[in-house]
Amino acid sequence: MNRRGSAVVAIAIVGLFGMLLQWHTDVPPQPDGQGNYFRPHELLAANDNAGFVVADEPPALEFPRDHGPHPEYRTEWWYITGTLADTNGERFGYQLTFFRHAMTAMPAAGPSAWHARDAWMAHFAVTDVTATAFHHSERFSRGTLDLAGAGGEPLSIWLRDWRLWFDAGAWHLTARDGAIALTLDLTPTVAPVAQGDRGLSRKGRSAGNASIYYSMPRMQTRGSLSLPRGTFDLHGESWLDREWGTTLLDTDTVGWDWFALHLANGDNLMYYRLRRSDGAASAFSSGTMNRADGSTRRLFAGDVNTEPVLEWRSPETGMRYPAAWRLSIPSAGLMLDVTPVISGQEFTGAFRYWEGMVDVRGQTGNEAVTGAGYLEMTGYEE
Repeated sequence: MNRRGSAVVAIAIVGLFGMLLQWHTDVPPQPDGQGNYFRPHELLAANDNAGFVVADEPPALEFPRDHGPHPEYRTEWWYITGTLADTNGERFGYQLTFFRHAMTAMPAAGPSAWHARDAWMAHFAVTDVTATAFHHSERFSRGTLDLAGAGGEPLSIWLRDWRLWFDAGAWHLTARDGAIALTLDLTPTVAPVAQGDRGLSRKGRSAGNASIYYSMPRMQTRGSLSLPRGTFDLHGESWLDREWGTTLLDTDTVGWDWFALHLANGDNLMYYRLRRSDGAASAFSSGTMNRADGSTRRLFAGDVNTEPVLEWRSPETGMRYPAAWRLSIPSAGLMLDVTPVISGQEFTGAFRYWEGMVDVRGQTGNEAVTGAGYLEMTGYEE
């Protein structure tokens, strides 16, 4: 693993978000002068928390209030992924995510309307299984002049015309990139699931190395997708992850592998495997099994075995990722093979990572089980 020191980490973070305060664009900010891209774990391991609230105890989650923004924390995101199909059985996956990062704990001040305390980034991706195609794009903006932000009644999160909103118990989203356009309505079918210790998700040894984290693990989804090859009326299921915090990761955490899986028997599984610089899994890896009967079981690092299977090398970046995974929870009698629907689902913007739609096959006890979902892999190097 090619690791850089804390000084370079700080330069990368300040450089990226400093540029965001100067302009907004669909063109990604340029990496540092050494030709290196920005790494997600470097941003989340930042330790300058002066003036910000840190996550250090279980929250009193309240909805719909906590669907909205939490500006007292440095970083937060709304993360939606889903697996969809049309009436002919054509399959698609999608990702729409919004990230807010505060440059300072102080309110924006000054005579110019362009002053802003928050930088925003959004990612949009569509997997077209039949065409073996992956479309992705990103946007950046400052949180001012109505360019990007979160709030209002009903709640809306937006970056220009990419938008996610919550109204009357349901979520809605819309995003367009050229000829690719997605519009969806999402209705939760299970209650929000608090991750970690009643919503406090510890990710490191130091006090405050944690986030407030909940999921909407299963949302019935309907809408339309326009592609250059046609327009499709779609149905399926989506997953929303919602997190906010200030200093989330230990400095020796170099990446993670995150699984969000819908099983056909109605169970939902989320697990993130934090990877240390020596390649081992962090003791703070965690997850939940949300059963079809409404019960939820918290998963600790020792409960879940994750084994990477084979390897896929990106022809664009040279990065090497696991080509599939074997995931098991022995105490639950669960063993799953998690396989990407197509290999090339790598996001190659200012941040580089693999995130895409996966199929699931395996066993729970003596019964066969299938499913689908999303897998994210970060921190892999050339």
